[in-house]
Amino acid sequence: MLAALLDGMDAALCAFGADGSVTHWNREAERILGWTADEAVGRPGLAGWAVRKEDADEVEARLLAATRSPGRQVHEFALLTKDGRRVLVRTQSSAVLGPDGRAAGVYCAFSEVHTQIDLERSIALSEALFVDASWGVVLVDADLRPAVVNAHAARALGMGRTAVLGRPLGDLLTQGVEELESALTHVLAEGTPPAAAELWVTLRSDEAEPTRRCWRSGFVRLASPLAEEPVPLGVGWLFQDVTDAKRTEQESALLRFRAQQLHRAGRAAGECEDPMEAAAVHLDFALAGFADHGLVDLVGGGETGAGGGAGAPSGDAPTLVRAIASPAGAPGPSEAVPPTGIPVAYGAGHPAAQALQRCGSVRAGAGPAVAEGWAAARKWPDGTVHGLCAVLRSRGRTLGVVTFLRGPSRRPFDRADAAYAEDVASRIAAALDLAGLPGKD
Repeated sequence: MLAALLDGMDAALCAFGADGSVTHWNREAERILGWTADEAVGRPGLAGWAVRKEDADEVEARLLAATRSPGRQVHEFALLTKDGRRVLVRTQSSAVLGPDGRAAGVYCAFSEVHTQIDLERSIALSEALFVDASWGVVLVDADLRPAVVNAHAARALGMGRTAVLGRPLGDLLTQGVEELESALTHVLAEGTPPAAAELWVTLRSDEAEPTRRCWRSGFVRLASPLAEEPVPLGVGWLFQDVTDAKRTEQESALLRFRAQQLHRAGRAAGECEDPMEAAAVHLDFALAGFADHGLVDLVGGGETGAGGGAGAPSGDAPTLVRAIASPAGAPGPSEAVPPTGIPVAYGAGHPAAQALQRCGSVRAGAGPAVAEGWAAARKWPDGTVHGLCAVLRSRGRTLGVVTFLRGPSRRPFDRADAAYAEDVASRIAAALDLAGLPGKD
């Protein structure tokens, strides 16, 4: 049994008796140096065959010094292989005590220095990743549950390092779980992907509106080095939060697109002979990637539009007449509405009326639970859940209101959307003023 244990060790091992002769020599020592156990056991020391004669005295003195010192002694020196090559090894030697407590010999375990250094580097890298790394590192087992989490990843997940372990990913994330689990399953089955992936996730938290985060993630499959066949132990998931950079990139792209749309709209409107057609062109270009529908309502009569104030007579709801509308059904260009003069039945609290009274932009939304008839009550197309009204002003006068509408598949309007709507409104107002419809002097 002892011989089997010695031969099965991953480290090379030899032992010396009290007289310095070799008493044990295992298979790993044979693999490194080429000398078999039959050739090594019984030799008086290492001189002339496993160590050069010039170095033999120093090497044997350092090895036998373990008999006079407690604990293990670590040394590095060069040994000779059977074919005459020199191999730099790192040794750990310790005394073998007899029944009387005295040193009866020395055992020496050794391995090639570069192998030992590779192992130490791997251990050092692992320790650094899980202690000092500035990005998240998570070891996910084959059941897709975190097995080891570093401090950075724990902070990103909003939990302690031990609280994360062994929990399903669905307990940690509310959005992005399917994408993450799909990536982990793919890595377990196919191996490490060639490039990093960007995953948008939302943490499971008590906040009313949790923030979406973008994590640039890399994955590596972990396999046991001790198994005869590769057996996946799990996946190493490394990620870094790039939310701010991605949002800046998205905002820059959005600003460039909107600036291009305003430029194209101006070029196209400049070719229109009819100012009303030019106003409709501005509305159509603004809808692209911005809203599902657009409406232009003008102040009814010249009395309201001729003043320099917000527009509505004191105490009365503003009177607005539909002038331009985008098609509510099939897609198509916005068209001018026949001038019937009949006002739209907006109530006093309608967002368009509020925009006139405030002389600014007003945003409206149905909220998470859309009430039945919410859009119909505001005289908007069915399916509308988000609205944005911007006042039309030109030469110090209020001409009307432009309204942009979004369906449930789009996000609510934000401040950046309101600023863009105001830019579009100023161009529509200039075209309407040229047409001389409301408030004409």
